[in-house]
Amino acid sequence: MSKRKNAWRWWAKAIGEKASKDDKESDVVAGVRTFIFLTYLITNCFIVAGVMRHWNDVPPTPNKHEQRTN
Repeated sequence: MSKRKNAWRWWAKAIGEKASKDDKESDVVAGVRTFIFLTYLITNCFIVAGVMRHWNDVPPTPNKHEQRTN
C-alpha cells in the first residue's frame, strides 16, 4: 500500500468511523468531513488573528495641544 493511500486511510479513520461498507462512498463522506474540518480550522484562525490584532488596543489619548479648553 502506498504512503499516500495509507495516510488517507489513517486520516479518514481519525475524522470518524467508516460511513458504509462501500469504500468509494466512505471516501466521499471522509472528503466532506475533511472539508467541514478545514472550514472550521480556517474560521478559527481568522478569529484568533482578529483577537491577537486587537489584544491590547488602548484608545489614543489626546495630547495637550489637541485638548479643548472650555
